Amino acid sequence: MKKNYWLFGGLAVLVLGLGLIIGYGFKPSVPATNAVVKSIPDGSLDPAVWGKYYPDQYASYLTNAEMTQGNSKYGGSQKFDRLERDPMLKILFGGYGFGIDYTKPRGHVFAIADILETERKKPSASCWTCKGPEVPGLIAQMGDSYYTASFDSLKDKMHYSVSCADCHDPKTMALTITRPAFLEGLKAQGKDPKNLSRQEMRSAVCGQCHVSYYFEPKTNKVIFPWENGMKVEQMLKYENDKKFTDWIMPNTKTPMAKVRHPEYEMFSSSVHAANGVACADCHMPYVKEGQSKMSSHHWESPLNTISQSCQTCHKQSEEFLKDQVIDRQDKVFNTQMLAEKSIVAAIEVLTKATNDPKSDQKLLEEARQLHRDANYRWDFVASENSTGFHNPTEALRVLGEAIDLGHQAQQKATQAMNAVQ
Repeated sequence: MKKNYWLFGGLAVLVLGLGLIIGYGFKPSVPATNAVVKSIPDGSLDPAVWGKYYPDQYASYLTNAEMTQGNSKYGGSQKFDRLERDPMLKILFGGYGFGIDYTKPRGHVFAIADILETERKKPSASCWTCKGPEVPGLIAQMGDSYYTASFDSLKDKMHYSVSCADCHDPKTMALTITRPAFLEGLKAQGKDPKNLSRQEMRSAVCGQCHVSYYFEPKTNKVIFPWENGMKVEQMLKYENDKKFTDWIMPNTKTPMAKVRHPEYEMFSSSVHAANGVACADCHMPYVKEGQSKMSSHHWESPLNTISQSCQTCHKQSEEFLKDQVIDRQDKVFNTQMLAEKSIVAAIEVLTKATNDPKSDQKLLEEARQLHRDANYRWDFVASENSTGFHNPTEALRVLGEAIDLGHQAQQKATQAMNAVQ
């Protein structure tokens, strides 16, 4: 009997030990950036100052100045002229700044240089909002007058491009939201920014700038159109209900709305997001520096770091995973081109109908609304910086609707010209 007690006792210890191993030993550890958190001196916005306290992270951050194509087929950190590569954009953005200059920006460390170089008109200081760490302090100091100030009036106050203070609390190194528009956007959806989990914060610090927005008429305040949700049709309904217009296309007289790099919105409904993956998991993977682990601060395509970014979850080969990504991007890009052709064809017919004094004005207005709705959907995918990979199924759904709406706009404009007078 005593032997049985020893046997049962030994089995209990074994089971408990296995439970601890399974419960804890197999979980991926969360690497600490440093053994000791070091406070940054008050008012320090220069990333070089932060680098004195966190040299490994700073060295990683400096690599953002490298301009390479890497393994990315559609991205990379090199600038190029989108209008030259895709002349249809000049038609799609006719009468607007993006039809004059649509240069792909470089990495985050060039944010200030790139906005100073663009030929697009900057309506106010609002255009500075996501370009560097001085902005939150200026907003706190100036209030809403920050948004109505001229772009050039704050130019001399911008010294550092996107860097440490944009995402980290200088005392605790905790991730923090520094852009008011993001907080207001969450609250508009009934979400409490204070209740975001650590993993949600690892996307939110990116999402405060990698989003679409518009400038509120008269105030130029940065607004995220999220009151109805972050799906493209929900955002468009919000802007349609507000009758918001970025520009009037001269040849069609369509009141247009521009979408701006909605990475956060596109990713939020993806299969990765549904499984708890954050932006930083893929774009800032854990790397080994000396005897410690840290998140890479070189923000680049995960295709350049497949081992660290993808293979922690996906066990296929690097070549297979790379091919899968590019295959999805190819499908999205090809469908995006079909959407452009559909909308360009609609613009051609709309232009004829607009110039025809006999066109039925009611049908013409309906055609313009279809044109606006088609263009917004196409732009939601085209301006999103993953060529659809952040959410391939959603990208293809949205582009399919854009193609259909483009055809509908073309048909409605034709009806307007052929209507019985």
